[in-house]
Amino acid sequence: MHNTILSAAGALIRDEQGRILLLEPTYKDHWEIPGGIIELGETPSQGCARELTEELGLVREPGPLLVVDWAPHPKLGDRVLFVFDGGTLTESEIAAIHLQAEELRSYAFLPPDEAFDRLIPRLERRMRAAVRAQETGRTGYLEHGVAHSG
Repeated sequence: MHNTILSAAGALIRDEQGRILLLEPTYKDHWEIPGGIIELGETPSQGCARELTEELGLVREPGPLLVVDWAPHPKLGDRVLFVFDGGTLTESEIAAIHLQAEELRSYAFLPPDEAFDRLIPRLERRMRAAVRAQETGRTGYLEHGVAHSG
């Protein structure tokens, strides 16, 4: 049996009030950040950029890497997850968001604590670390959402 590690990339995107963008998928019962699976031959930043275009209709280059997180998954196996700084959207950029209707029900910009409350625990830990990395300018390395000093 050949084991592989699945990789995904997402973005921490804010509005001009500092609220965090979350997406409500049609195929899950919990909220997510913009992003998704990295395709064969893509770099993590390319995968993130593609997902932002596919999910939101936004064409933008991800900013600095905020967090890398190794996470086990009971059904899908181990994963390596990247969170990039997606920057700040202006009111006109927000007005131009076009959700991928098959996969996304809605989106919301929420104050950080409210956003964290809508996330499943492993993603909440990852996003708290991403916010810390954004504030400090230091990329975080996590193992299942917990900082690892190595």
